[in-house]
Amino acid sequence: MAAQDKFSFYLYDPSSAAAGIFITLFLLSTLCHAYQLFSKRTWYFIPFLIGGAFETVGYIGRMLSSKQTPGEWTLGPYIIQSLLILLAPALFAASIYMILGRIILLTDGESHSLVRSRWLTKVFVTGDVLSFLVQSGGGGMLAQAKKASTISLGQNMITAGLVVQVLFFGFFIVVSGVFHYRIALYPTARSASIELPWQKYLFVLYAAGVFIMIRSVFRIVEYVQGNDGYLLEHEAFIYVFDATLMFFTMLLFNILHPSRIIMKGNASIVEGSTYRTGSTTSVGYVMPAYSNKSPPPIQE
Repeated sequence: MAAQDKFSFYLYDPSSAAAGIFITLFLLSTLCHAYQLFSKRTWYFIPFLIGGAFETVGYIGRMLSSKQTPGEWTLGPYIIQSLLILLAPALFAASIYMILGRIILLTDGESHSLVRSRWLTKVFVTGDVLSFLVQSGGGGMLAQAKKASTISLGQNMITAGLVVQVLFFGFFIVVSGVFHYRIALYPTARSASIELPWQKYLFVLYAAGVFIMIRSVFRIVEYVQGNDGYLLEHEAFIYVFDATLMFFTMLLFNILHPSRIIMKGNASIVEGSTYRTGSTTSVGYVMPAYSNKSPPPIQE
């Protein structure tokens, strides 16, 4: 039997210490996100919270594997870590996609977007779901593979799912960048009058996008190399290019949580004030905007 026919769960002894560190980090960040989500009612961040739970439980799976005899690892912990760590970023992306739509509506910047806001979330989340399902199928197949053909098919499915993720996320960054450029060049009355630092949130999206893109490209290279590839033979890479980057993504949104960009009904609740945004509600600070760019006369 060829070496490729023999599928080993790990090509190294999983590190208990590394897994323990990231279990702690992801757990703390996830608990913080849970508090932020429920206290601020940012329900569109539920997928992000689930992604944090996936990361935490995934590294618990690696911890369990590290406690087993090398070469005699059991299937359960391997499947847990393999699938949950692989799929968590797709859940992060689902919530991140929704933030851009809220920024566009908050600033009345519909005309500056390459994609209409009513289609924005639908297009990107559809791509995200497709990526999630393809990666899930490939991961499940790879976890139970016993033949070289099954291993190859599972790896190819995961690679295809990751490519879909990179393509959609790359397009998302382009859409975000074009919107940012256009609204900076031709600001709307709303974008100029809102004190909410919406541009800061765009930079947060860029940073998170770079983290997820680097991680996804790393995973593509990992699976293209195959089961006997250099990346799969060295555990350090998964912690540098996956665990660390995904923790930074979670931490970034802990620090700059988008809870001030909330949509409800047809009005915007702005720190005690209410204003219309068409079909959604935006949370932020608003200053009066004057069409003649001059303040109203002082009443005697």
